Amino acid sequence: MKRVLILCTGNSARSQMAEGLLRDIAGDRFEVESAGTIASFVRPQAIAAMAEIGIDISGHRSKCLDEFLNTEFDYVITVCDNANETCPVFPGAAKRIHWSFDDPAEATGSEDQVAAVFRRVRDEIARRLRTFAAEN
Repeated sequence: MKRVLILCTGNSARSQMAEGLLRDIAGDRFEVESAGTIASFVRPQAIAAMAEIGIDISGHRSKCLDEFLNTEFDYVITVCDNANETCPVFPGAAKRIHWSFDDPAEATGSEDQVAAVFRRVRDEIARRLRTFAAEN
């Protein structure tokens, strides 16, 4: 089974949603983890956006990438520009992939407007991960 680490800054939204999505899309083929350059918390809006499509990430916790520095991965995927710039070198033959997604945690407006941003980013991540899973 190939190992995938998905990185973001706070491991609170994009990387958490990506972890849940990739497990759902191709969990039998990949061992998936997510982490942040700093640990924070899993945003309730990310949990809600994922629940809308039947994926439960309510048991996820925010993790710092330091937990994984001695772990070998086949792929390290950064989902924000900051993580891409600060991501350390990982041991082994990890292939680095970078995808830049808007940070839904920075969305402003009404609750419905913020939820719409989380849904849009979730769906953009899902499209990329479906292609990634099909090609790998």
